[in-house]
Order: sequence, then structure tokens, then C-alpha cells
Amino acid sequence: MQSGNSVFSRLEVKKYILKKNLKRDLPASIVVFLVALPLCLGIALASGAPLFAGIITGVIGGTVVASFSGSQLSVSGPAAGLTAIVLGAIGTLGGYQTFLLAVVLAGVIQLLLGLLKGGTIGNYFPSSVIEGMLAAIGLTLILKQLPHALGVDSDFFGDESFLQGDDRNTFSAISNAANHFGLAAIVISALSIAILLIWPKFKKLSVIPAPLMVVILGISLSLLFQNTPYALEAKHMVEIPVVNGWLEFMGLFTTPDFSQIGNGKVWVVAATIAVVASLETLLSIEAVDKIDPIKRVSPTNRELMAQGTGNIVSGLIGGMPMTSVIVRSSANVNAGGRTKMSAIFHGCWLLLSLLFIPGLINMIPLACLAAILLVTGYKLTRVALFKHMYHKGWDQFIPFVITIVAVLLTDLLKGVAVGMLFSIFYLLRTNMRNPFFYKIQEDGDKKNIRIKLAEEVSFLNKAAIQVVLTKIPKETNVIIDGSNSRYIDPDVLETIFNYKHNAYTKGIIVTLEDIKKQYTVPRLNSKSIEEINN
Repeated sequence: MQSGNSVFSRLEVKKYILKKNLKRDLPASIVVFLVALPLCLGIALASGAPLFAGIITGVIGGTVVASFSGSQLSVSGPAAGLTAIVLGAIGTLGGYQTFLLAVVLAGVIQLLLGLLKGGTIGNYFPSSVIEGMLAAIGLTLILKQLPHALGVDSDFFGDESFLQGDDRNTFSAISNAANHFGLAAIVISALSIAILLIWPKFKKLSVIPAPLMVVILGISLSLLFQNTPYALEAKHMVEIPVVNGWLEFMGLFTTPDFSQIGNGKVWVVAATIAVVASLETLLSIEAVDKIDPIKRVSPTNRELMAQGTGNIVSGLIGGMPMTSVIVRSSANVNAGGRTKMSAIFHGCWLLLSLLFIPGLINMIPLACLAAILLVTGYKLTRVALFKHMYHKGWDQFIPFVITIVAVLLTDLLKGVAVGMLFSIFYLLRTNMRNPFFYKIQEDGDKKNIRIKLAEEVSFLNKAAIQVVLTKIPKETNVIIDGSNSRYIDPDVLETIFNYKHNAYTKGIIVTLEDIKKQYTVPRLNSKSIEEINN
């Protein structure tokens, strides 16, 4: 009876949490939907995939992945970081249906990675690199959306890479936009930014989401400018496929070509997608957890399995590969989202807009959507973050800045890899400098040196210890104290024992205190893990 009451109470709690957070999640889902819609279309266009594939991937990312994911704020969908891989893979495999098979297999690989606890790799990304990645994404959003805010929409809306397909780069695109701006787009984007900044300050007005007001304003102003010399063109507006009826809608779905299961190229593409998509997802999850106001920690292995499930479903019905996407997730956080329901709702809005209101959606100017992303970018790369990282010291600040610059000039994965290299450099430098401390005491003509080893002494400390030992003067008493050490690497132990054995030739007497001949790597047993979890 108690078990039944327990289940009932858990359901009641879930219903209460859902109802309590609905007032935040529902408006946030509309914001994420408005941001995700042009991104889904733009990424599909740049990837050489059907436009429908971009939207259906967003739908699956919102409904399927969010349902299985343990992250409350992450939003999944087609990612700009995969565009080059997808474009090349479709050409290499000779057809979209064969590519869909690779997407399904990539999902299976991700499922296996999750089951094998591959998500723990996300725990090894340094905080300075993640913060740098977030700031870089914010700057990228600002730089990439400025041309759209100025009314120049030549490149696709979701491009996050520095180099453009038209032989331009991020900065030349802004320069070009400044010379070919449109008055209507500037008015729309400027007023949209003003609403986004001022509207939430009025509590009575904040019942209606500011981004929704931005969209209403954008549509109204585009209609106002329609019969003037400043009228917006079709390329300045959102563009989704117009579907007439269920039969036409069902005809848009495509299935994989399973006859190519033995094709080696398919497996290579699948493995590439699985690895890159998993890394991007883990980076995004780590970043989203950092900006979560409630500071929840997402289970990374479960996230990989959720992404794998999403990619299997996406590949089976004609969608593209997906990842957790930091831009959409950041928009979700900044819009006030609290639970995964905001991501699920956003997937539903994508589907409903495709079915019922494509004409209305196609009336939304890209300038007002750019305004939403500009404000999101500003919040991600605020000046206070730079000050905070500077005060944490050079070993944190330099990898942070390097990550920002590298992401801006390359792409997300390459930039993070460069930031990781600098973080590893500072980690090694710190480890090598701090393996021990020593105290010198004089007793007449004799010097007594006590070297107290750290709690963890790894092979990285070997060189520093050797340098100190070789500089010890003759006729000295040396005490090497390992009382604090839980682990000393075998290479370091060999160095210490060899020094003790040979030191007598210099008149040095070496005493070892609490140093074992062998140490085992400390491990958490199942009992310890259970205690931690409780």
C-alpha cells in the first residue's frame, strides 16, 4: 500500500513541478522555436540536404531527444559544425538515402558509447576552456548576426564558421553589410533590441514574452515598409516549405537505403558523424550546465544515448544528424526555460508551423530573429565574465582568451582543441612545480633538508624532483617525507631509491619516512560510490 502511495506522490510531485514551471517553459519554447526555425533551414541548405530534413531534425531533437535526455535545458537539432561533414558525405556516398543509413548507424554507435560510459570524457574539459567557448559563441553570434540585422542576408542564417562559402570571412561579411545595408532591417532590428532589453523590466508586460513581441513588431513593420522603396525582399524573410495537406506532407519523408549496409564508406561516415556529434554534444552539455541558474548537472552517458536514439529516428525518416546545440540552448536559458518541456514544446511548434502556418512564418523578417541572437550573444560574452576570468589568474585567463580567439578564427571543435592544449600546458607546468615543498635547517656545519612530498606525485613531477635532488650540497642530511602521499608514481620511487643508494658518495645521508616500495592507484570501490551518491 505504501508503494502505491509512493508512486502516487511522485506523480503528484511531477505534475506540480510541470505546472509550476509551465509559465516559464512555454514562453521560452516560443523563443527557442523562433531561433531554431531559420537555423534548421539554413543548416539544411548549407549541408546540401532537403529543407524539410532540417525542420524534421529540429522536431526530433525537440521531442525525441529531450524526452530521453537527462538535461533540463539542452536543445538539440541540426548543428552548423556538421555541415561540412554532411555536405561531403552526401557527395561521397552518392545519394541522400545512403547517407541516411550512415546517420542511423551513427546513432547506434552513440548508443553504444553511452552504454560504455563514453560520456565521462565531458568531465575532463577545463572550466576555462568551457567559459572561453561560451564567450566565443556569444561573440560569434554578434558578428554573424550583424549583417542580418543590417539587412544583408546573402549567406545562410546558421553559419558559425569563420570562412564563408563565397570566399569571404566573418569580418569581410560585416564590412560588406555596412556598405549595403537596408533601412527597414535596421529599424526592425534596432527596435527589436530595444524591446528585448526594456520589456522584461516591466513586470506587468513581461507576462507576454519579449521575443514574441519582437516577432509581432517585425511582421508589422515589414508590412508597413511593403509599398515603399525600403521594402524587404524574400531573401530577408524566414522561408519554410509550404505543405498542402497530409498526403504532400507524408511524401516528404525519405527512408534509408539498407542495401548499402556492407558499404565501407557508409561505416566511415557513420563513425565520423558519431564522434564529432558526440564531442559537440558533450561540450554543449558542459556549457549549458554552467549557465543553468539552478546549477544542475546533466548525466552525460544518458545524453549520448538520447542523442543516439534521436539520430536513429532522424535517419529512419529522412532527417539529418543532430547534436545538442549551444546557440538554441543558450536562447532557452536566457528566455527563462526551467525544464526539458521547453525543448519538447519547441519541437511541437516546429511541426505545427510546418503543417498549419507556413505562410505566417514566412512573414517573419530575419532582422528581428537576428536581434534575439544579438542579445543572447551579448549575455554570453558579457564584460563581467572577462573580469572574472582575469582575477582567477593567468593559468585560467590565457586558455580562456586563446579558446575565444581560436573558436572565432576556426570553428567550435578546433578552437576547443587549441584551448585544451594551452590548458594542458598550464596543468603540466603547475604539476611540475608543485610536487613537494622542502625546509632547510642548519645544525652547526651540517644542513638538514626535509622534503615533504605532495598527496599525489605523478611521473610529471619526476624531472622537478631530480633537479632539486641534484642541487643538494655535499655533507647534508636529507629526509624525504611521504607521510602525506596517497600515491607516488613508480618512476619517482625509482628516482628516490636510486638517489638514496648513491648519495653516500657525496657524504649525503638520506632518510626515507613513510615511503613504501610500491603504491597502488587509489580507486573508489562500489561502497564508496554508493556513499557519495547518497
